[in-house]
Order: sequence, then structure tokens, then C-alpha cells
Amino acid sequence: MTRVVNGECLFRDREKEMLRKMIWQVADFCGVQVLTYCVMSNHFHVLLRVPGRQKVDDKELMRRYQVLYPKPTKYQADSVKVLTSKLEADSEGAEQLRVKLLARMGDVSEYMKAVKQRFSVWYNRNHNRYGTLWADRFKSVLVEGQGNPLQTMAAYIDLNPVRAGLVEDPKDYRFCGYAEAVAGVVAPRKGLIHIWSDHGAKLIDSALRAHRALIFGKRASDGFSEMTRKRALKVLDQEDGQLPKAVMLRCRVRYFTDGAILGSAEFVRGFTGAWQMDRGRKHPPKVNTMKGTDWGDLAVIQGLRRQVFG
Repeated sequence: MTRVVNGECLFRDREKEMLRKMIWQVADFCGVQVLTYCVMSNHFHVLLRVPGRQKVDDKELMRRYQVLYPKPTKYQADSVKVLTSKLEADSEGAEQLRVKLLARMGDVSEYMKAVKQRFSVWYNRNHNRYGTLWADRFKSVLVEGQGNPLQTMAAYIDLNPVRAGLVEDPKDYRFCGYAEAVAGVVAPRKGLIHIWSDHGAKLIDSALRAHRALIFGKRASDGFSEMTRKRALKVLDQEDGQLPKAVMLRCRVRYFTDGAILGSAEFVRGFTGAWQMDRGRKHPPKVNTMKGTDWGDLAVIQGLRRQVFG
């Protein structure tokens, strides 16, 4: 997740559409899979799957290059034809070119850097603007790649426009992965099938049904229209109760942006050493179970400081 500087609501439909296109375009170049995403007026979320290291031959390398640079630019002066000739010559310069391009692939940081930079250039040029567009480095949460953690994170992302009060159903918000999947777009449908594949969802119809059941709850009584945010806070803070998962997902739960690592307790515990070393912490972090409702086996490294809602 990454946010616009000062939290300003700068993106209207045109900007959201351009950012949506870049999210998919850069994913193709980087060789990562967008499972779902959501573009809002001042931030965007994207859930990525990074495949294991794959061999990329020169033909595929140039195909991906042409996705981002169909024509020479002041940043990339060489045309695809020129670069293809260099690779075919297989000189020392060709190997340097391969290394340079491959270093930008299969990496979440490189993906986000490319999306944010490309969109910043486009936005500033089209709005007679200069300077920083994004507030800071993107927030990232490592998510266990199957089961309840992956499905819950995907539902949380797709529900952004519902929490913001823009729509009552995310299928009606064109700038999110779920809406694109419902509309029949191939790549978002593949992402949704992957999210629900461990539930036997090999076809899009079963994946859509499973995702919708999680978003809205299996019973009409779980619908958010019958449980306002104010009422939900009272249930949690004053009555020490638990809300249905479908309702919790419609509330602003910081676990999904501040939790650092999201998955089963075993999965989270497996990364505590690396997390401690990366941040120079003296003591290893605790594995915290998620509170507020029955999240199944979900756990995080960073618990919430005060309350479940941010």
C-alpha cells in the first residue's frame, strides 16, 4: 500500500484508470502476478504473487521491455530493434544489458518503484506539477501464499471502496480486482482463482462465489448495512464482543497494512529472525494473534496499539 503526499485526494477517474493500467503493465514487465488491487483517490493497494526464479530468454526479455518502452524515450533511448541486435551479438555489453533488465524483475520493491515513478511522471506532466507525489516508501505485508491469510487480505483490499462509502458492492467500483474479475477480464480472474485454489476453485464461478461469500458473509444478517461502524466499535470496545468476519473486513483494520507479516502462527514465526535482523532489534518480535473476531489461524508480528479500528 502506498499513499499520496499529505493524504490529498488527487485521483479522479482518469488518474485511477491510468494507475490501474500501469499496475498491470508493470506486473507483466516484472514477471509478477497481480492477484487483486484497489485504486482509491489518495492511495492504492496491490496484492502480488512473486513466482520463484524463472529463466527469461532474450525473446521474452525484449517482449517485456517493449511492454514498458514501445518507443524510445529520453530515459530509454534505444529501440527494441537496437537492443535485440545487441543481444544477438552476445557481446559483453549484451550480458550487462541482460543483468540490468533482469535485476528489475521478480522483485516487489522494483515493481512498486516502477509503478510509482512512471505514474508520478505521467501525473506531473498532465497536471503542470513537479516534485514528490507519494508520501513515503510503500508499506508492505508478507502474506502466507495460500488459505485463509491470502483470501482475507484479498477481501480486505477489494472492500476498500465499501469502507470509504463509495459503493455498497465492490463489483460496482471499476478500479479494483474483484470488479474486473466479475466483468470477465482474464488476468484478474486468474488472480482470483489462485487465491481460492486451495478450496478447489479451479473455475472462475466457484472462485467468485467463495470470494463473495467472504466479503458479504454467508448470511444476510452479516451484512454491513445492519452494523454501522459506530455500533461495531461499541460491540468491541464496550461489550468486549466479536463481530462477524464480513463486518470486520468492512471496518478499517490496521492489521492489513501494519501487521508486517500475515499468516498462520507457524508461518509468521518462521520470519521473526529475518524481521528482527532487518530492523536491528535487540529482542525477537512476538507472534500476535489477530483480535476482534474469529480470524481462524491468522497471526501477525505487529499487534494493534489501541483498538482494532484505525
